[in-house]
Amino acid sequence: MKLEEKELFLKKLDELFLKSIKSSMIHESTMHVENGSGDFMWSKGHGGRSIDSIMNLASVTKLFTTTCIINLIQQGKLSLNNKLSRFFDSNILEGIHIYKGKDYSYEITVGNLLFQNSGFPDVFALGRNNLNKRIVNEDLILSLYDYITIAKENKKKFAPGTPLKAHYSDLNFEMLGKIIEQLENTSLHEAFKKYVIKPLKLQNTYLIEKDSDFSAKMYYKHDALYRPNFWKSIPDCGGCISTSKEVMVFIKAFFNGQLFDESIFGQLRKFAMIQYCPLLGQYGGGFVRLNISGIASMYRCKGELIGHMGGSGTYAYYYPEKDLYFVGDVNQFAKQGDIFILPLKLAKLANKCIG
Repeated sequence: MKLEEKELFLKKLDELFLKSIKSSMIHESTMHVENGSGDFMWSKGHGGRSIDSIMNLASVTKLFTTTCIINLIQQGKLSLNNKLSRFFDSNILEGIHIYKGKDYSYEITVGNLLFQNSGFPDVFALGRNNLNKRIVNEDLILSLYDYITIAKENKKKFAPGTPLKAHYSDLNFEMLGKIIEQLENTSLHEAFKKYVIKPLKLQNTYLIEKDSDFSAKMYYKHDALYRPNFWKSIPDCGGCISTSKEVMVFIKAFFNGQLFDESIFGQLRKFAMIQYCPLLGQYGGGFVRLNISGIASMYRCKGELIGHMGGSGTYAYYYPEKDLYFVGDVNQFAKQGDIFILPLKLAKLANKCIG
């Protein structure tokens, strides 16, 4: 990056951050940008937050779960083609996936879960008093059986493994987490330590396991919600706690081959559109792709953003076109659109400022 490009980029990042926190609903926020070589770093915080502040990662956690799954595949302990019947008994699988009168319950594979193409419904968004609404009013404690019950009682989206189909469902990753625990014969937190936390020497990244473990507040409009039991009960799909600084270390390691064989991405780069961001948003093997070069993108940048976002307002993306990494948090459960928009704006800035 040339000196004049760097100076312009820094100025525009400052301006973008100031605009992003103008909303009265953004009480706390962080934004953190680094390049792959490590010679460019910029960060800002708002509301007393910094890149060292603890935050709830929500679905960015799925990248940690994905890391464990990939390592188990590399070790030969797991295959994307393994049927779920290898890991779950009939109490869970019986009737879990009936679509157009045909029972697919025993045909679902590990790959269907990882690629979000099992056809399971979005277990958090179903019903008038759905889980997303209940989180606002109570510190929910959820179990795999709660997700299973919701899935069994509601319509499936398509047959498992239907080509070019994806439907985002947290049930997929809750089941992946239980598979990891079986194969590792330990808790998911210990698996995260083994495959992510210890190799990267992270000090402030963990899953909540006991009452004394700290979780950050999450805002819903102007109300600060404390939901430690909720985060504790969803470790596989959204319960990881970390900081922007450590998520940056992780996302760089995830995409540069530090945590598993980089060639594995050849198997994971098979994308299908997901429901929350049609045309622009796609899901692959455990991570999201935002196609920012397509006609559907008003930002018309080159390339793609790959990574994940979380419903509490977190995002962690790699922008290969400019070798930049974007990590941030708007910490607003009622303003989740920002977790799509801000990374796109960051990519657009990079295109304007960097040749």
